[in-house]
Amino acid sequence: MADGTPHLHTHTHHAGSGGAWEVLLPLLALLACAGGYLLLVRRARRRNPVRGWNPWRTAGFCAGLLLLAAALLPPVAAFAHRDFRGHMAQHMLIGMYAPLALVLGAPMTLALRALPAPHARRLTAFLHSGPARLLAHPVTGLLLSTGSLAPLYFTPLYDAVTARPAGHWLLHAHFLLAGCLFAHAVAGPDPAPARPGVRARLVCLGCAIAVHASVAQLMYGGFWVAVGAPVPQVRGAAEIMYYGGDIAELLLAAALVATWRPARGAVTRNAVRPAQ
Repeated sequence: MADGTPHLHTHTHHAGSGGAWEVLLPLLALLACAGGYLLLVRRARRRNPVRGWNPWRTAGFCAGLLLLAAALLPPVAAFAHRDFRGHMAQHMLIGMYAPLALVLGAPMTLALRALPAPHARRLTAFLHSGPARLLAHPVTGLLLSTGSLAPLYFTPLYDAVTARPAGHWLLHAHFLLAGCLFAHAVAGPDPAPARPGVRARLVCLGCAIAVHASVAQLMYGGFWVAVGAPVPQVRGAAEIMYYGGDIAELLLAAALVATWRPARGAVTRNAVRPAQ
């Protein structure tokens, strides 16, 4: 609204109706992911003992699963059901922090090393396919992750989606997949045939930073907000988005710098160029 006061009705998220299953199912899924990753690590080391597998990759992937566990299990999950600030904390963990850690675990590279040759060739063919190239482009990740913020929080979509448990889980899945796509496109160590150069990725990252900051500031001021939650919760959530998003995007920028390698041609030209 023009006076900066959010026009919001009081609303709380649905209480968890699944009981123990709301804890057990995500826990089992996360344990299955961890077990599958560690099994692939074991196979990769057996297939090539000399090359092995970087333990920091394993640590990164496991850290991502721990961040997901922190978001999907109590006490954060219970807090998110009754407070919009809890939802935003989940959003940051599931959509920004966990994806970066998971992507730095290089799961596709690990699968290519561990799988039998026919399966590895099929995976390589998929990574070079048109749909995979489109998904792996940073603009796609930007639109799916950052581009969804305004429709979610400035229209009735958020209240409609979170009114049912299934919609809540679909929202989590969207945050996670979109975050993984964007982190992979910007700074992922896995192969990405359609990945553009560093400048284009930095532009996409800069756009994400600007949109996150703008949405958070508008939310804090109460402009166009359509989330049914008390004003203090909305402003607290906006602060979490603003500062938490900044930190996550700085980490993504650091990962981009850490994983960037100059083109061989540029290195050769610089090496033979005479000193001025």
